[in-house]
Amino acid sequence: MPSMQPEAPQQATPREWLGLVVLAFAVLLVAVDGTVLDLALPFISADLAPTSNQLLWIIDVYSFVLAGLLITMGTLGDRVGRRKLLLIGAAGFGIASVVAAFSTSPEMLIGARVLQGVSGATLMPATLGLIRTMFSDPRQRVMAIGIWGAMAGGGAAGGPLVGGWLLEHFWWGSVFLINIPVMIALIGFGPLVIPESKDPFPGKFDLISSALSMLALVPLVYAVKETVAHGMEPATILAAVVGIVSGVIFVRRQRRLADPMIDLRLFANPAFSTAVFTNFLSVFALAGVLFFGAQYLQLVLGNSPLQAGLLLLPGTAASIVASLLAAYMVRIVAPATLLAGGLGFAAIGAASLYGLRVDSGPALFIFGFVLVGAGAGVALTLTSDLVVGAVEPERAGAASAVSETAYELGIALGVAILGTVVMSFFRRGLDVGSLSSESAAAARETLGGAGAVAEDLPADIGAALTASAHDAFVTGMHVAAIATAVVMAATAIGVLVRLRPRR
Repeated sequence: MPSMQPEAPQQATPREWLGLVVLAFAVLLVAVDGTVLDLALPFISADLAPTSNQLLWIIDVYSFVLAGLLITMGTLGDRVGRRKLLLIGAAGFGIASVVAAFSTSPEMLIGARVLQGVSGATLMPATLGLIRTMFSDPRQRVMAIGIWGAMAGGGAAGGPLVGGWLLEHFWWGSVFLINIPVMIALIGFGPLVIPESKDPFPGKFDLISSALSMLALVPLVYAVKETVAHGMEPATILAAVVGIVSGVIFVRRQRRLADPMIDLRLFANPAFSTAVFTNFLSVFALAGVLFFGAQYLQLVLGNSPLQAGLLLLPGTAASIVASLLAAYMVRIVAPATLLAGGLGFAAIGAASLYGLRVDSGPALFIFGFVLVGAGAGVALTLTSDLVVGAVEPERAGAASAVSETAYELGIALGVAILGTVVMSFFRRGLDVGSLSSESAAAARETLGGAGAVAEDLPADIGAALTASAHDAFVTGMHVAAIATAVVMAATAIGVLVRLRPRR
């Protein structure tokens, strides 16, 4: 009797690879929009005059909303069709981008960012879920995910460069209008090169679980952000309680349902749970360094937006190259070793930023950011492949949503926590003794605000305020950098412990 040989995985055709190009550009723009505003903050501050709290919300509400809806949209894509949801999200993202570009108040811009987050939530899990079904061969799939990761990580790191070039030539709203051509191309070419895929037996969609997932994530992220910024307050405590209670109910409900939104048994798999947690922390570090680094290059060292974007380019390139290289290196190096090595590089890069000074020049920051970007690139490719490889193709959307939720929470909390740490030390160290109460309040809002106040003061007082602001901001950067290095080093050790080296 002849022996039964396992069927060889089907190889991807040129149509699938062309479809990957379309998906990669969609991911690139969604990732760019997570960080493109970093260099635009001084211009938005001057034009719309937001408070420091509104400024943080303009940046991170996009990621908060996106993170809150990813699980719902990933599961919905498994049911109605990932390509269909992708095209709907592309249309919504384009419309929201136009509204954001022409916003006339902080509230309007925050609202537009919310709409972008809703639309972006339909795009991200759909792209990774489609890759899982388009590339059944493991080697081709990890290479496709490497390209996907390069666009996601490179987009997040390259957002400031794109924003810098646009801000040199146009007004701040132009950073949103770049989305329109790509979204139009996605809607036009997507149906031609991207196959439809969904779970043929999806079960019933649970609206209660969908609501609970949002009630768990959004209030908890809000509570963390506000606690770091202003300490424990009644509204913050209430939000935390709502989030925790909703999360507990959500978990219990998933365990009882025949067709859960998230199969919690996946988290018993060390590879899956470690990948999700590592994804979160690596992006947390990248987003935090980008947030305070962009301001350091512009407002402390005095670079223009385009110059600052160019100084960030080596880190962007390192993230892209590391994502692609990881897809090849994982064939010859154990995933745990490769992943821990990338996180170790990120820890060294973050620690090196402790050496930054007000007049130290950009070289040390470039060195540190290159290592952080490379570490994040390796982590994004390997963790995404571990996640989607843990489930069957029919459930790829839901699994991808878990990974993407970790990614977006990393961006949001990296900005919220590390950014707020920097601003806390900035406000504590800023010398406003010679200012009126009104001017002192304005100077404490942001580093850009302190610079604006200094320009209206007599030369000697303004120079003293500027020097104090720069020193205080750099001190805050030192604290955030060391905290990031400790987190990355601890995560690298955790990866080696949780994941046995295997080829």
